[in-house]
Amino acid sequence: MAGLSAAARVRELGATPIVYEKGTRPGGSMLLSSCVIWRFRDWDDFRMECPAGDKALQRVVWERLDDAIAWLESLGAPVVVHETGNPRTSGKRFDPRGLTETLVRAAGDVRVGESAAEPTILATGGFQANAQLVAEHIHPGGLLRLRANPWSSGDGMRHALERGAELSAGLDEFYGRNMPDASFSEAEFVPLAQLYGRFARVYNERGEEFFGGEVSWSENDLVQATAQQPRARAWYVLDDDALAQRVRDRKVADIVALAPTRVDPTELPFPAPAGARVAVRVSPGITHTIGGLCIDEEAEVVGTDGLFAAGADVGGISTGGYASGLAAALVFGRIAAESVVARS
Repeated sequence: MAGLSAAARVRELGATPIVYEKGTRPGGSMLLSSCVIWRFRDWDDFRMECPAGDKALQRVVWERLDDAIAWLESLGAPVVVHETGNPRTSGKRFDPRGLTETLVRAAGDVRVGESAAEPTILATGGFQANAQLVAEHIHPGGLLRLRANPWSSGDGMRHALERGAELSAGLDEFYGRNMPDASFSEAEFVPLAQLYGRFARVYNERGEEFFGGEVSWSENDLVQATAQQPRARAWYVLDDDALAQRVRDRKVADIVALAPTRVDPTELPFPAPAGARVAVRVSPGITHTIGGLCIDEEAEVVGTDGLFAAGADVGGISTGGYASGLAAALVFGRIAAESVVARS
């Protein structure tokens, strides 16, 4: 999202950008997502959900996202649903493949399988695919599985640090989903996400209910708590009432039916609670990192001269909670483009 949006905006402003795509195809993890681009309807909700985030950067995303979404539509990006399905948020759901193809056309020169020696805008997608960096900053056991493209391995962060960049808070945080504790393919990133923890009884492998308080609507807090449990594993135990609940357009029972690690409660390694009908063993899949490079409101990397960044390379926006990574990538991708062109 960030790199292609930046290039498309640079080209729109009359310059001739080149996108160096490290991977084997464009689109990064945007192509693998549900592609809902959203913001909180109320500014106070944003601050409440991500209280440790950079207030100035958050305000930029909140104020500029609607115009950025309209810009995507003006380019011809196909919208699947014109709302988010959550009364607390506003935004739109795009077709990820159609959006990727639209931005590639608008970007122009996209060179797949190449890296830039001296990039102007960093948009490498964070460091979740780098096991060493994940172990250093997020989970020392290295037990988190990748739920993202395999090329986002911290290249942007390393390059910026060599040029004097500063890092944000929240380097130990990530956005992800609890997934069935089994192998899964890229095509299963969205349908196999076990996004019903708030309706379940949640236990670790020792049979302890480890999550105190109410699970957030995004469940990212539960995913990060699961990462800190023994072997980074948890059990979701569900009764009839939980199975009848709905998550977006599906019943919980329908999501559970797809999970290869569902078992009868009698097969749990601890006594099942009364009323349990099914249990699912889950483990965290990391989609993108939340900490990263510090930028200012013009998307320039703090501590550098003329280096810009957007997307999951940037930290400090969702720190302490969860907000749309695609929204921040879109907004600051466009801002980075505008800043570069203004200085050229």
